[in-house]
Amino acid sequence: MKIRSALSALALVAGAGFGVIGTATAATAAPAPTSTSAEVGAAATKITHAQATSRFSSSGITWSSSGGCSNRNVSTCTSFDQLNLATAQGAQTLKSASGCAINITGGTETGHASGTYSHWNGYKLDFGKSTCLNNYVTGTFTYIGQRGDGAAQYQSGSGNIYANEGNHWDVTYHNCGGC
Repeated sequence: MKIRSALSALALVAGAGFGVIGTATAATAAPAPTSTSAEVGAAATKITHAQATSRFSSSGITWSSSGGCSNRNVSTCTSFDQLNLATAQGAQTLKSASGCAINITGGTETGHASGTYSHWNGYKLDFGKSTCLNNYVTGTFTYIGQRGDGAAQYQSGSGNIYANEGNHWDVTYHNCGGC
């Protein structure tokens, strides 16, 4: 049995407090978000804007930008440069599971709050609100309380967090959501 497989199994048995980081020959247990996915805590695979838009287009996901641009260093653009692959896959999973129209209004561009699990670091996407998406998130995921800024939060079964920021959903992807 490979070391990573053994540590992944151990992490699943130990509970959601640990994830697996490293390769098949060098793995380390580290604190992780609340999920039993072995992906959590793993070094994130980054993708380019072109790779992300290709994935989104093939899944019927749209995106928009108030500035009509994709430059990561301009806050009015919507960029997917340095997006985590698992984040893109999470959006694809949401689209297929919900059957809703999904429009991304925020990606990895500057101008969002900082932090480890931030837009800039590739963990978050903003989705435009719609009746279908609102009903899916609030009817399928578990309400877990308000964030410090008052945004209502819902957690998917895989541990991803959907925060209702009024005019959009701010989603933190700790994993691909069952892809």
